Amino acid sequence: MTLTSTASLPASSTAEADQKKLPKRAALVSFVGSMLEYYDFFIYGTAAALIFPKVFFANVDPSTATLLSLLSFGIGYIARPVGAIILGHFGDRIGRKTVLLFTLVLMGGSTLAIGLLPDAKAIGNAAPIILTLLRLLQGLSAAGEQSGANSLTLEHSANKNRAFFTSWTLSGTQAGAILATLVFIPVSAMPEDVLLSWGWRIPFLLSFVVLVVAYVVRRTMPETPSFEEIKGTAKVARFPIIDLLRGYWPDVLRVIACALIATVSTMTAVFTLGYVTSKFGVARPTMLWAGVLGNVTALLTQPLWALLADRIGRKPVFIGGVLGCAVLLFPYFMLVTSGNTIAIFAAAMILSGIVYAAPNAIWPSFYAEMFETRVRYSGTAIGTQLGFLAAGFTPLVSASVVGEGPTGWVPVAIFVAGCCVISAAAAATARETHKVDIADLGKRRN
Repeated sequence: MTLTSTASLPASSTAEADQKKLPKRAALVSFVGSMLEYYDFFIYGTAAALIFPKVFFANVDPSTATLLSLLSFGIGYIARPVGAIILGHFGDRIGRKTVLLFTLVLMGGSTLAIGLLPDAKAIGNAAPIILTLLRLLQGLSAAGEQSGANSLTLEHSANKNRAFFTSWTLSGTQAGAILATLVFIPVSAMPEDVLLSWGWRIPFLLSFVVLVVAYVVRRTMPETPSFEEIKGTAKVARFPIIDLLRGYWPDVLRVIACALIATVSTMTAVFTLGYVTSKFGVARPTMLWAGVLGNVTALLTQPLWALLADRIGRKPVFIGGVLGCAVLLFPYFMLVTSGNTIAIFAAAMILSGIVYAAPNAIWPSFYAEMFETRVRYSGTAIGTQLGFLAAGFTPLVSASVVGEGPTGWVPVAIFVAGCCVISAAAAATARETHKVDIADLGKRRN
């Protein structure tokens, strides 16, 4: 029997084989890039809850320091709508790939700079000011990352599996959270003086390694066929945001409202972490390991939810998961404040790993499919980042409304559940797109 090498195949066959690999490559590129972006973003959130009040805001009382630290976390989300407009414009003008390389370098550089930043004891009030500015740069970067990665993967995918492949962008987010938490677990176990002097810097400095890996993987990815087509026929929008607001403003508003589901993520990852360790005496490693378990579970369930969405539609999976989160928030808090390790792990696995994983897996395709290629990057970036503002300030709002005693978490649960209900209602008004050809997405208005 004679084996045929790819070198002996006709050029057309080789090109066709390479074309079939592109969806997997795009998913990998999006996964790795998103992992870096959200490794950086999550280590800041963890440090804001556990470390920064004592390092950068040590000149005020502990309660105020915690609020200021959480405010610095939220400020990163203020920059995201601005970044969405800027990066969305260039993503729809010059292409997805170039902008995605820029976001990697910006996020990695900002995170590395935080790891090298002198603390308040060394440079006084300049320390929290510089920290906040670097957090703003992180926000600018994150604004363009997910939307660009989603557009890149969606436009390289076949019609029948768009939700599945785009879900890997959010799986990268989970991987980044897992990596960030695994790095922080041994760091948080350091003696207090070592942790606060230099130990906390280790996760930030290690981001350079992840940056190099992500850059090498991403730079070889070709531009998407959909964007190359409109570029070749001179249909690229000169000012994408004008076209977006002229023809797609209802979808932008819809995405903003749907994106309120992200309040669940920042509530569990940031607010709950600080709340149960300080008020209920739960050990920091317990909560960090619970976060790992939830995210590992999500890595397994998100592709399955996406496969289901490719079969039955985006809306049923998204809405079901959002309403499930609204209901489960109350038993979640009862379990994590119980102090029982098994109960805490179960709460994280069920809420974050299974139920929240449903909308988290679906929104990359669900939102992106509301827009045509000319404005897809801008539409998803601006819509999500305006919606994510609520998520960014959820830890601060939660810390402000939380009450005293064993049921002090009830106002927090009500607030986040209300955001979930708004998200589900907005999703119910959307068009179902899982059977729409990629070339026809968003074309109903033309």
